[in-house]
Amino acid sequence: MFANMIRGGAATLSANRQAVNDLNVFPIPDGDTGDNMFMTIDSGVAALCNDDYPSLSTSASIVAQGMLLGARGNSGVILSRIFSGISRGLEGVEQADVTLLGKAFESGISEAYSAVSTPVEGTILTVYKDAVRYAGSKIKIDSTIESYFDNFMSELKRSLERTPELLDVLRKAGVVDSGGAGFIYIVEGMQNALNGKLPDAGNSGYIRQKSIDFSAFDENSVLDYGYCTEFLLRLQRSKTDLEGFDLEGLRSYLNSVGDSVVLFREGTIVKAHVHTKKPGDVLNHCQQFGEFLTTKIENMSLQHNESPGMQKIGTNKEIPRKPYGIVSVAAGSGIKDMFMSVGCDAVVDGGQSMNPSAEDLISAFRRINAEKILVYPNNGNIILTAQQAGTLYRDAEIIIIPSKTVGEGYAAISMLDTENKTVDEIIEEQKEIISGVITGIVSRAVRDTKQDGLDIRRDDYIGFVDDRIKSVAADRSSALSELAESLDASSFDIIIMICGDSISQEEADSVYREFSAKYKYQDVIMIDGKQPIYDYILILE
Repeated sequence: MFANMIRGGAATLSANRQAVNDLNVFPIPDGDTGDNMFMTIDSGVAALCNDDYPSLSTSASIVAQGMLLGARGNSGVILSRIFSGISRGLEGVEQADVTLLGKAFESGISEAYSAVSTPVEGTILTVYKDAVRYAGSKIKIDSTIESYFDNFMSELKRSLERTPELLDVLRKAGVVDSGGAGFIYIVEGMQNALNGKLPDAGNSGYIRQKSIDFSAFDENSVLDYGYCTEFLLRLQRSKTDLEGFDLEGLRSYLNSVGDSVVLFREGTIVKAHVHTKKPGDVLNHCQQFGEFLTTKIENMSLQHNESPGMQKIGTNKEIPRKPYGIVSVAAGSGIKDMFMSVGCDAVVDGGQSMNPSAEDLISAFRRINAEKILVYPNNGNIILTAQQAGTLYRDAEIIIIPSKTVGEGYAAISMLDTENKTVDEIIEEQKEIISGVITGIVSRAVRDTKQDGLDIRRDDYIGFVDDRIKSVAADRSSALSELAESLDASSFDIIIMICGDSISQEEADSVYREFSAKYKYQDVIMIDGKQPIYDYILILE
């Protein structure tokens, strides 16, 4: 039932995720809360690869682990933490009555709040907390799980309507919190499943297996890439000491027979990922500690598992281990090249409206043989995901540099100096560099609104910094010019303009000539970033 409820929640959110995306405070086409929350819960659904689980605890743990790895954006990370808390509340139980379920949901509150360094009320955190506390207060001797969800849903809706009272930014934009709205769709689907209305898998939006190109590995092929091997192992008291189980010893073994190791433990369940040429040896070794709940073995030569980052088994070990590695997040081939040119070891595809998952970041970490890895999220909505990825990855020390824009990340990496410095000194220097950078954006408005004293019409172009609109114009080059003026670009040394994928060469040349003539004492640089959504990114250093 729990597994079906999660599937129902994912299906209902999938059908309504655009409505959640549209609850965007800023009037540009970059809303992604619905997509982030759906892809997060769908990662939990994907982990539920069959219906035969021995206990509620197992189902809840598998869902939580899948969501932790698949979490995207702030809303997705908080959602994954909610279900991680629920899983902890259900640990070790085969089934739950309404009282135990209420306590498990209560565990989700503290877990979710602990994921955010500065929790903000009026968000999904508040909506979830209010509903849990209200539904819990209504539990009586004759209460049922169905009645609990009735009370839970009614308070979710009331709390969501109150979010603009708690956050001025919501009130001014005339919207409710998008994360809270997304969570209501999830609970609606869970409630439908509880009441016997199962989702239509054909229209759910679930992750589906990609088609396999069997010609990629025929009778004459050689196994260069090995097997992507993943499993969930339930530790057994009859086979090992649960309290003293040597997880690091298992990690050392997996690294000795393969690479790209990700390993962590939740309760008595061990989640493992390794690329190896001998998956049978791995499974035999691990079975001495317990029994498998799920296993997946895939030949990485086949088309459905190919990627630019795929490496032959053992490649990582042949690269000398260096003190520091650098991972950045960026969208647009030109911007990615820009980051690689200043020393990034890996650039993860992502940005606003296309946030990477924790697993995407972990995959990048695996490709870097370094003692410490500096991570530049370059988006405020990716910092939590990066932090979550860092807690799950154990083969290097992960250091999050809190860059919130492409400009901050680019400036920080280009001036990075790690020689004879402690990690704390590096972080402080990087923060200081970031504080001296301004990043402005030009994008098209998707609705009429009034903000920051400006009247904005749909299809106008707006120039903004963070959440402050600085310019409005009928065309994007004028919006960029007015944005630069409002930011006093002449007081900076460097002006970088990054063109989006909609900018023609003719327009880019015209803008470059205008800025070069106007800002004669600054270094004016034009880059073809090819990024989506944002017509121009303006970086002032």
